[in-house]
Amino acid sequence: MYVIVWRFAVKREHVPDFVKHYGPQGTWARFFRRSPKFDHTDLLANGTDFLTLDWWQSKADFIAFKRDNHDEYRRIDHGFERLTEREERIGDYEVR
Repeated sequence: MYVIVWRFAVKREHVPDFVKHYGPQGTWARFFRRSPKFDHTDLLANGTDFLTLDWWQSKADFIAFKRDNHDEYRRIDHGFERLTEREERIGDYEVR
């Protein structure tokens, strides 16, 4: 398995919308589920500080999905920028 970890500082007034779009049943997860190689998304919260973990079968699977869906990926990403104060890709990891 392969996981991508993101950290977000969410604007307090946008926490419900953030959870709606970034949670396990949210916009991102529904978009990723177009790929049979996507497994699931976890959302961890501590106040307005959130971590997302997007689980894929492999790094190559995620790269191929992002390449094949580049325009929509960027559209979704830009559409939700207003929800956060800060966004940081923590890293991507192979799970052994």
